Amino acid sequence: MSIAENLARIQNQIHDACARAHRSPGEVALMAVSKVHPVEVILEAHAAGQHLFGENRVQEWQQKFPTASPLEGLRMHLIGPLQSNKTTKAAELFDGVDTVDSLKIAQRLDAAAKALGKVLPIHIEIKLSHEESKHGIQPEDLPALLAYLPSLQNLTPAGLMTVPPWSEDPEAARPYFQRLRQLRDQHLPGAGLSMGMSGDFAVAIAEGSTCIRVGTALFGKRLYPAPA
Repeated sequence: MSIAENLARIQNQIHDACARAHRSPGEVALMAVSKVHPVEVILEAHAAGQHLFGENRVQEWQQKFPTASPLEGLRMHLIGPLQSNKTTKAAELFDGVDTVDSLKIAQRLDAAAKALGKVLPIHIEIKLSHEESKHGIQPEDLPALLAYLPSLQNLTPAGLMTVPPWSEDPEAARPYFQRLRQLRDQHLPGAGLSMGMSGDFAVAIAEGSTCIRVGTALFGKRLYPAPA
């Protein structure tokens, strides 16, 4: 199937999931995750009406930026871990950073955004999984970070984000989505929830997700380069 056909199918699935959850489809944004795929998939998806995208690495988007950035209405968010030495370039290239996981990263992003004269929306990534490969702050550290954010005038906290452990069973992710929603309701009422991917976004929508991150279902399996 073409990217346009996949996009239409996913949008129908979002509508169905929202209907079951008694939610409006307008409450759920679809973020197309283009990491590892060539820049042409961004062009094709944009031509089919998709405007919100996510990339995992600053360097990868930097390579695609000259070709894709002129697209009208394109918004690209960083959804992978951000190293402190990449904050300046991230603030320059991205329209949002959804993986802020420390005060240090927040401070450096704020300084970089201030130098650029822009206000950068951020999501705070929460680590709810015990997997070492997962990133984010511990839930107990969230209040302290949120208390400091008002002093960073060039960052806008837009919501919380998490990545649950991988499982073939979409229901396995539900407790992690529920926990993120509880943290949001407790500490950042009314903010967004970035949660849910290709295999479990219907469950995420049922649990209140406001942004699902879909890559494989839209663009197909990623072909990672072989290690050197």
